[in-house]
Amino acid sequence: MHIESVDQLRTLYGAAKERALKKEMPSLDVHCRQFIALSPFVVLGSGDRAGYLDASPRGGLPGFVKVLDEHTLLVPDSPGNNRLDTLENILSTKEVGMLFLIPGMDETLRVNGVASLHTDAQYLACCSSELRNPKLVIKVEVRQAYLHCAKAFMRSKLWDPTSQIERSMMPTMNDMIGAQTGINAETQEETLKRYLTEL
Repeated sequence: MHIESVDQLRTLYGAAKERALKKEMPSLDVHCRQFIALSPFVVLGSGDRAGYLDASPRGGLPGFVKVLDEHTLLVPDSPGNNRLDTLENILSTKEVGMLFLIPGMDETLRVNGVASLHTDAQYLACCSSELRNPKLVIKVEVRQAYLHCAKAFMRSKLWDPTSQIERSMMPTMNDMIGAQTGINAETQEETLKRYLTEL
């Protein structure tokens, strides 16, 4: 059967439990703020007005995403591939979703909000690190925040060392993109050397 309505969907899953509904908050409490302070990695989701979606990994030292207050986050924009998918989406719709991860912890934190791009000196200074000063900062006005259960990470055993694959099971990124595009710009060693200057 092709599911085409919420009513059809709910016949499969039933109603959400009271706790699952009540855990959603309109701001960041002490637990959310601590989670973000310990997180070195966030997936930043966004979309444009045509409905095309994107999810971008962002990383740094734990706490690289700064909590200004219970309603405001600052995300430094680090060097990437200059496609600017996330940044252009923010200019288009302003809506973002964030998934914060902490290595070794199976629970995650989900934060949704309204984003804007800033080059204000005080924001740049707040997000500067020993590695670099960002060109711009993504400011997120929090609309929803809630902790997400551990089931997905328990199923995947993501942090379990025995579940990790040997890197040699997949070609290098350069080899894969070279096969996809016909462009072989540099060797893997050159790429890794370049990455170290752009962290």
